[in-house]
Amino acid sequence: MNSHQIDSLVKEYTSLLDETGDNTDVLLKRLETDSEWSADAAEHLVKLVTDYGSFMLRNALALAIALKHEDGNLGF
Repeated sequence: MNSHQIDSLVKEYTSLLDETGDNTDVLLKRLETDSEWSADAAEHLVKLVTDYGSFMLRNALALAIALKHEDGNLGF
């Protein structure tokens, strides 16, 4: 994943949040329908963000890229 792909995802999710606000239930549904996440994966994604925040996840992304570890053990 390169910085252009990351920027594109940030724009996609920012647009999604502009439409859903902070309503988690609506966000989860939109992640499923618009971003093609499964219900379980969407819930897991939102939980990761809530539990860890951007500092930890940014570092996890950088490490995953350095390790060339694109798909995790959970199969999302």
